[in-house]
Amino acid sequence: MPGRWLEPDESVVVSVELNGTTVSLETSGRRTLADSLRGEGLTGTHLGCEHGVCGSCTVLLDGSPVRSCLMLAVQADGRSVETVEGLVTDHDLSPLQRMFDAGGALQCGFCTPGFLMLATGILRQDPAADREKIAERLTANVCRCTGGEPVLRAVLAAQQELLGNTRPADTPEPAQRVGVERVEPDGSAAR
Repeated sequence: MPGRWLEPDESVVVSVELNGTTVSLETSGRRTLADSLRGEGLTGTHLGCEHGVCGSCTVLLDGSPVRSCLMLAVQADGRSVETVEGLVTDHDLSPLQRMFDAGGALQCGFCTPGFLMLATGILRQDPAADREKIAERLTANVCRCTGGEPVLRAVLAAQQELLGNTRPADTPEPAQRVGVERVEPDGSAAR
């Protein structure tokens, strides 16, 4: 690919490490990474504004959060891409996913995958980041339902779990969600 222009309708194959597995993606030179991921069935990568403003399409590229709606799929050739589908391991939710659920950090869920990937990148790059730094970095994405505070609380709670700490006094308890019944793994109602 390097050294020549692609024709508008020309397809190319790019090799990407996608959620830990090397895959070949057939794509055109003008197709975005977001569209290519969704075409591969990874529909957790959402398309909101398609201008790089909302953050719903955030994925990790070589460990750093990027807007996949602004990046061409061919730019991912030879690189590592992580999507929200890659956060689940052995059918277990990641600490961030669990805390988003427990803390009411999602309502409609449209922005959730982008926030999860942004927060994953933040916590991997700076595991001990303070509240202010995390809050500032989270403002890169938009949530119109919950606002920023439940998202921030969920990220801080997950951070403490990832650091091996119990919930510190300055980390608020997860918000109570109205009208949502929690069910324990054994099927009984949560208290």
